Amino acid sequence: MHSTSPTSTVIRLDNVSLWRRTQEEFSYDLKKTILSLIEGKYRKPARKLILDKVSLAIQPGEIVGIVGANGSGKSTLLKVICGILKATEGKVQVNGKIAPLIELGAGFDQDLSVRDNIILYGVLLGFMRGEMIDRSESILEFAELQDYGAAPVKSLSSGMTARLGFAIATDVQPDILILDEVLSVGDESFRNKCRRRLDKFWRGNATVLVVSHNLDFMRETCSRVIWLRKGSIQLSGSPDEVVSSYQHSVG
Repeated sequence: MHSTSPTSTVIRLDNVSLWRRTQEEFSYDLKKTILSLIEGKYRKPARKLILDKVSLAIQPGEIVGIVGANGSGKSTLLKVICGILKATEGKVQVNGKIAPLIELGAGFDQDLSVRDNIILYGVLLGFMRGEMIDRSESILEFAELQDYGAAPVKSLSSGMTARLGFAIATDVQPDILILDEVLSVGDESFRNKCRRRLDKFWRGNATVLVVSHNLDFMRETCSRVIWLRKGSIQLSGSPDEVVSSYQHSVG
């Protein structure tokens, strides 16, 4: 299971690039296009390269941190791995059940109750409905939302929604957990509770991919850190080495 042969790789990206449309391209309407073609002034609206030939392989049980400046492509990379965004070029392979905590609460049905969302989220991850009903009490308790089980998700604050997302994804113990800045949710006591739960996760066989600006957390927790710069991998290696190099570049 933990061998490093290609078949045991949990996440593999080969030369993955992603181009995104700019606002200019979205707002370029048909009339403008025809007019500019007639006048001989047409030029194709710009696209922006967000990920540039990214290749990486993550093995079972690895805890991989991703650091980089805002706009370096960290969240986009996570979305490509989760299948939320489709790569323009290259190949993405993911083996295992994935629980993405990227935009906390983004996957919830706002009109359904908190309890129904817990069940729905778990079923979408491949768990039985009965199992999710059994788990719902402990999830509500961890999220500190015992009094909100029957309330619609839209009535929760953003902090409550974030706590709920974290509680579900870490309770169902997926093969792959993807975290984007989730440790900045809630107050200090809830953040400490999150860290304790993640410590348990780390000791299991889950593979974890985490984006965070908390570099001390990256050093203490990750087995490897990747530094993303302008959509490319600048450096990948031991947490101390990569975090130090990154800090030096922004210092």
